[in-house]
Amino acid sequence: MIKFNLFFVIGCLLLSAQIPELNAQWQTDVRLTHDTARSYTSFARKSITANGDYLHVVWMDYRNGEGEIYYKRSTNAGVSWTSDIRLTNAPGSSVNPLVVAYGSVVHIAWETDRDGNWEIYYKRSSNDGLNWTTDIRLTSNVDPQYSVSISAGLYVHAVWQDERFGPPEIYYRRSTDGGVNWGTETRLTNNAASQKYPVVAVRGPVVHVVFEDERAGSGNSEIYYKRSTNDGVNWGSDTRLTNSTGQSWNPFVSAAGSYAHVVWDDDRAGNREIYYKRSTDEGINWGPDIRLTNYNLASYSASLSLSGNFVHLVWTDQRNGHDEIYYNYSTNRGSNWVPDIRLTNNSSVKRAPSIDISGLAVYVVWNDVRDGNYEIYYKRNPIGNQVGVKNNGTELPAEYSLFQNYPNPFNPVTNINFSIPKSGLVKLIVFDIIGREVSVLANDFLSAGNYTVDFDASKLASGAYFYKISSGNFTDVKKMILVK
Repeated sequence: MIKFNLFFVIGCLLLSAQIPELNAQWQTDVRLTHDTARSYTSFARKSITANGDYLHVVWMDYRNGEGEIYYKRSTNAGVSWTSDIRLTNAPGSSVNPLVVAYGSVVHIAWETDRDGNWEIYYKRSSNDGLNWTTDIRLTSNVDPQYSVSISAGLYVHAVWQDERFGPPEIYYRRSTDGGVNWGTETRLTNNAASQKYPVVAVRGPVVHVVFEDERAGSGNSEIYYKRSTNDGVNWGSDTRLTNSTGQSWNPFVSAAGSYAHVVWDDDRAGNREIYYKRSTDEGINWGPDIRLTNYNLASYSASLSLSGNFVHLVWTDQRNGHDEIYYNYSTNRGSNWVPDIRLTNNSSVKRAPSIDISGLAVYVVWNDVRDGNYEIYYKRNPIGNQVGVKNNGTELPAEYSLFQNYPNPFNPVTNINFSIPKSGLVKLIVFDIIGREVSVLANDFLSAGNYTVDFDASKLASGAYFYKISSGNFTDVKKMILVK
């Protein structure tokens, strides 16, 4: 064990040294809401989603008396924001929203008691949050339905906990047309104990679901997992991911390529800490539990976001005597992690962080009481996701070149090669067919050389895209095709 810990520490130090400037680029906290009423992000939910330069944030807000769902967006990578937009206006409370984007389609789901009991509602925007559909009721039962999670790819997948048979069970529903219409409900679990707080993540046809489960007895919560390999048509058996004498809570799952990553809160060591594990084969097999935090006060409510080999993690941490937002990342799909990074620093309570990435940037939102009541805060690291600009050898090119991506067509990762004969600023950007920027692959000073960039389009819809390079007086554009 001593040898393993030594190698792990050395690996973390080397990993941190590979990208020494990333940690220093976090910008100042930005207050997104300004109202005397309470505003909350949701625990273990996706409160922010990013696609290109478009950022979307949702929260529950009490400025109208009862809880309502509010929204705002940025169209310039978080530099400026629209005013607050009220998305719900119905009797009763609307709470615990989450938001995901796939291409220009933005999906929001939440819980509301407007019908006399807690039900799941949903709405969508097909134009990057500019306009929204009417509310769509996803569940209809006399017993409570709550704790919804949504993930979007070619299809939209929703899971929630449902009490129609007594103790909570996990239910599932999907849309095959981007959220316009929804199929029938599917009961995913069937056990006398409670199954609750599900989270879903989709990558291609593989749908991953994690949840808390008390079937082990004695009120002991463990993390369970199940998956579908055919877009939610059929489902495998329940898989127990944790097995300890402590409690395991608040799971969160994210997937990219053949990798699935899960984080959760766990008190097996005597206090609440963040634990992590991963699968490298789309959920068939799972590695060991890895303890990511190790302090004598609680760490909890973790959220993940993935990009290529990068894994980004954010959570609430009490090591400083009160709740602060902490961050960590791995550049090799979770094999090693850098030392923890403290994102906030004041004596107020800060909770329920959510994280997402787009291009080079990393974005985090949370709720914060520094102003006397809970408000929504945000910050970003504009270069925190250096996903893969690699220098190919020492030979210097004679001229500027932008090469055709390979493979092409691709799904969802492709390689883009370029050459620059002179050191200088290089900007490599991906656009969709109507000219909207969807990803920044490079925007930095590079030495003369030959380079490869990995482009991960897992958040984008199928179709034609263009990538453009600019360096000095050289500009070139090429076309690529994403097929899912």
